[in-house]
Amino acid sequence: MVCFFVILLTFAASASGQVLPKAELRPETTKAFEDYVRGREARILSQRINGGKFLWADDSDARRARIRGGELLIEPFHDRGFVEVKGGLIHDWIGAAFLPNTTLPKLLATIQNYDNHKNLYPEVSDSRMVSREGNQFRVRLRLIKKKVITVVLNTDHEITYFPLDATRQHSRSRTTRIAELEGSHELTPGDDHGLLWNLNSFWRFLERDGGVWIECEAISLTRGIPTGLGWLVTPIVRELPRESLTHTLEGTRRALR
Repeated sequence: MVCFFVILLTFAASASGQVLPKAELRPETTKAFEDYVRGREARILSQRINGGKFLWADDSDARRARIRGGELLIEPFHDRGFVEVKGGLIHDWIGAAFLPNTTLPKLLATIQNYDNHKNLYPEVSDSRMVSREGNQFRVRLRLIKKKVITVVLNTDHEITYFPLDATRQHSRSRTTRIAELEGSHELTPGDDHGLLWNLNSFWRFLERDGGVWIECEAISLTRGIPTGLGWLVTPIVRELPRESLTHTLEGTRRALR
């Protein structure tokens, strides 16, 4: 499964009457992201998959009750929801939802139908499954985000599902290519406006309580905040990851109703 996650720094620049310059994705920025994701994945595996509580929802009775009652709960993994690294920002959010009156096989059949994602999620304008080998999928998506202006990204993803037992699965999704469109022309990946340079997401699915619990930990990489635009860009950077994760969970819940 993929989390659709687009950061609209261009919106901030347009609103202030300035033009957002292009940014170069530097090797040290990529390394910082890869190191961060490696550490987070190790933590997820040790604390969720191979030990501890499978669900983040079960860490708190109050949290579990809110989600079980129908709330989509989205929180930053860190206080601010992002970590500053040299040349960029790493965004880290977690979200959860409960889907009543469905089953794990039905959920998996729905979300693994990647050709149909364009009909399920408002931020996906086109989608297709490129290939499948067992539980590993290669998927191509065109992501679109509208907020005063429109930003379009062509993205390739590798998604792997890991069955644990009859009621539990988890998955890992990572982007292998992201290209920003300028009109009909693709900008060179990593030499663009830095709206989204990388995205990894880790999902957990548990059939229980007459439905399916779903959780996503989404980690993305964007450019840093441009000098002079921090007062406007920072609030947007804080809110849009929550909005995108909410749309992903809402779209999935709506598809299973």
